[in-house]
Amino acid sequence: MELNFTGTDLCAVGGTRSAAEANYDVVVVGAGPSGIAAALEAKQAGASVLLVDENPVSGALMGNDVPLYFGGRMTAATQHSERMLEAVFMSMPALEEAMEAGVELLLGTCAWGVYRNGPGVQSLPERVVGLADAERSWLVGFGRIVLATGARDLALAFPGWNQPGVMGAGALQMLLTRYDAFAGRRILILGSHDLALETALIAVEHGLEVAGLVEVRAAPQGSADLVARLGAAGIAIHCSAVIVSAKGGIDGVEAATLTTGEIIACDTICVAVGLVPSIELVDAMHGPRELDGKRGGYVPRGEEYVSAVGDCAGLADSGFDHVEYRMDWVRALASVCAPDTIICQCEDVTRADLIGVQPPNYLTRPPAMCARSLETLLEDGPANPDQIKRLTRAGMGVCQGRRCRDQVAMLLAIEAGQPFGTIPLASHRAPVRPLPMKILADWNEPAEMEAAWDVWFGIPTQWVPVQDIGTPYEDEHRGMLYTGMYE
Repeated sequence: MELNFTGTDLCAVGGTRSAAEANYDVVVVGAGPSGIAAALEAKQAGASVLLVDENPVSGALMGNDVPLYFGGRMTAATQHSERMLEAVFMSMPALEEAMEAGVELLLGTCAWGVYRNGPGVQSLPERVVGLADAERSWLVGFGRIVLATGARDLALAFPGWNQPGVMGAGALQMLLTRYDAFAGRRILILGSHDLALETALIAVEHGLEVAGLVEVRAAPQGSADLVARLGAAGIAIHCSAVIVSAKGGIDGVEAATLTTGEIIACDTICVAVGLVPSIELVDAMHGPRELDGKRGGYVPRGEEYVSAVGDCAGLADSGFDHVEYRMDWVRALASVCAPDTIICQCEDVTRADLIGVQPPNYLTRPPAMCARSLETLLEDGPANPDQIKRLTRAGMGVCQGRRCRDQVAMLLAIEAGQPFGTIPLASHRAPVRPLPMKILADWNEPAEMEAAWDVWFGIPTQWVPVQDIGTPYEDEHRGMLYTGMYE
């Protein structure tokens, strides 16, 4: 058989790439104060600007702790999209200023991936960002993209943390200040740096009772002014202590036990040990990043047409090493956690499963797996979190690792006797937000596509990755794969 290879797929209806629905000079992802300021600056410079923000987030996504660690402490108000939208505008009047300036605004819209030509892709006609709302998904072309995605909550595991009522400081502040939809009344806060101190004061301002703060180090870590204000409010800071367990009931958390032996009644445990810059989109587009403990962890380095602003670019550098602080917490919690303490809530992976590199209990464990452990893997070289993820399923659940990714990396570093950063975080991949298939995929097949289904498996280009068609890589695939195939 003689092959008539044209380098194109004649049966691909509409081409092999989805076309961008619109194009903008600048797309800003995240409509917080930094994102709004970036959008206004670009608009004033004469650029066409699209500003997108995933808030208001649906109640279903909040239930999966996306994008923050809400811990099941939202009221039913979060189920009413119109009420939530109104709350966003009421709490952020600068959004109207951006709209009046000519910035196109999309709320309730997440950015789930960014695609551009690079080592793995050479055939894109333009740079695009994938967007999705509650109804559909689409692509938007851009000249420059500004990431203003903020910072996300750091979750920490302890016995009983996998129940309603354990949440993050970022989520608590959002439910209080933006949505007015927090369901708790009495809060115990873990941490004593500025994030924890500010969270406690905000809670008091909103009429909540703060049962106290718990600090792993011997003294409070935040600013003296905030510590003094907390003292004036009569809120105690329990130093040289960590939480041993959380007792729960039908509605979740009811009390917490500390290493001091003290039992503190509370309906919410707020983990305020730190915030982590949200760099999922940076990772998904294989962008450069660097570890900076004084700025909150891994931060983007920036590129020619990709920039980051606000907390996404790194927390304010006050000289405080956030990474070392978190490592102190993880070491202390690891010393009091039993082997069966859950690390990955979505997949029920325990600390013993993680360190033993075993699949979760709902999967069969063949003898070959039982013979493996982190110790045996370390004999082959540094631990690879992606390998650990595939073997244990830690981080493969619906929350996409938001509750466990960072602490898995910290636990692996501790077990390996290495500093944080020598073992990288598990990779982020698009879509960086959990999307239903009906949203992500277009099921509307035209008649031309249906008529050609029987030849899809006989076309030459099935052996060439779509991204390599029309590039120099196409001939390489043809040379490697087509030899003798059609003779």
